[in-house]
Amino acid sequence: MKIAICQINPTMGDFPGNKDKILSFYREAVEKGADLIVFPEMVITGYPPQDLLLERDFVQKNVEILEDISNQVTVPAVLGCIRKEKSALYNSGAVCANGAVVYTYDKILLPTYDIFDEDRYFTPGKTQGVFELELNGKRRKIGIQICEDLWDHDYECKVTNLQKREGAEVIINISASPYHDGQLQERTTLIEEKVRENGIPLLYCNLVGAQDELIFDGGSLAYDGDGTLIGQGKFFEEDILIVDLDASKSQEITHIPREEMMYNALCLGVRDYFRKTGHADAVIGLSGGIDSALVACIAADALGAEHVHGISLPSKFSSDHSVEDARTLSENLGIHYQKISIEDTVTVYETVLEPLFGGKERNAAEENIQARIRGNILMALSNKFGWLVLSTGNKTELALGYCTLYGDMSGGLCVISDVSKTDVYALSRWVNQSAGCDRIPESSLTKPPSAELAPDQVDPFDYEVVSPLVDAIIEKRESPADLVANGADITIVNDLYHRIRINEYKRRQAAPGLRVSSKAFGTGRRIPIVNHFNGKINN
Repeated sequence: MKIAICQINPTMGDFPGNKDKILSFYREAVEKGADLIVFPEMVITGYPPQDLLLERDFVQKNVEILEDISNQVTVPAVLGCIRKEKSALYNSGAVCANGAVVYTYDKILLPTYDIFDEDRYFTPGKTQGVFELELNGKRRKIGIQICEDLWDHDYECKVTNLQKREGAEVIINISASPYHDGQLQERTTLIEEKVRENGIPLLYCNLVGAQDELIFDGGSLAYDGDGTLIGQGKFFEEDILIVDLDASKSQEITHIPREEMMYNALCLGVRDYFRKTGHADAVIGLSGGIDSALVACIAADALGAEHVHGISLPSKFSSDHSVEDARTLSENLGIHYQKISIEDTVTVYETVLEPLFGGKERNAAEENIQARIRGNILMALSNKFGWLVLSTGNKTELALGYCTLYGDMSGGLCVISDVSKTDVYALSRWVNQSAGCDRIPESSLTKPPSAELAPDQVDPFDYEVVSPLVDAIIEKRESPADLVANGADITIVNDLYHRIRINEYKRRQAAPGLRVSSKAFGTGRRIPIVNHFNGKINN
């Protein structure tokens, strides 16, 4: 029995385009001799539709497209869709055969945590989803489940076990499971555990592509009943994985180095964000530092160097080496480069504001004027030429509020907002190592990080200490007491926790960012702006 796992990249709400893509992959799978063809969760609509599910026409169009596709199906196919019954919506898998929808399965376990909010929209299914299909001349009992149905550790209902009891000979999980660092290990461990427990093959078909902040990595998996891996889809690209349950050979799981996985995820996130929003060119403010250098590399690899515009915006505080590093980076990447001095503009601002400031000592107000002028220039270029501004703040800086609203935070997408400062350096070193040359100038990697908004300024943090602590607070939800108990300095911990708390208002106004960790700023982290819980511990 040959099963085709089609991990494809739909576009949210592009019903005609998604239909054409599904049918194209379907026909190719038929030509390759598949007996059953499987597509990911909610492949007709894209995932997650969020409040589009409250739009009656959106749901109805999904129904019409499913009917159009099923009319053209001969070899049985499974594809994710929305099912409506009276006032209830279901996250469903449709089984199509002989020109019609012959079965539907409604997802039982609805995730409502982090970036998932399915309980807001969907009604949980009640039946176990085991169906009989004639495949290659033989009647087979197939268990269909959808994404979270597999991740049942925190639920009383164990969908896979129930399907085994109902006589399923093979389990097919259609999924829209977004990438985050370490996710592949979590998936393989879970699937191997389920196969060992139930002793039947399990095929996992995952979505690929990016939707707003989420990046779906594909990497579909197939295991036989002995728990042996017999197939693995490509990462971060569309693929058809053909698995013969009667004749497939075992293979080793493909593990890609952590930095390469994260970098490729970010490239796909940028590429799809541009393609799906109708943009072609990016503009980036190049400071000569490591953050903007990494963002420029990602943009060049995602969009093509000819579609990336690097703008150096020096002030009187910018060092010669920073301007030179920005120029060298642009040459190394082959991107368009331009230098625009902001000195005269800063002088005009300061002249206008001087009588209003009343002789008060210079502070962050004057420093941030520079950042905001840069942001205004980048946005003007965006408006004039249709380029999308990529902001370059990293997760550690955004957490601590070390960024300027309407300045360096300006942009249409924040590429590395979920990448810690520690990982910015790790990814940048990987970029150079994988290229066999210094795409990113070595001096950008080795010089002390600085915003260069004042004389002899350097960032006020030891990132080797601070960055892991910030990750522990955000991603692992560790309290100050936990961190201090594990040896962290109490003064540093209290300061970090305070900064994270008081800067929520900034993050609410930030450009959307690409999620690559288990807990990113965005839809998966909901913290009130007005918040008097400080969490500090006393000395």
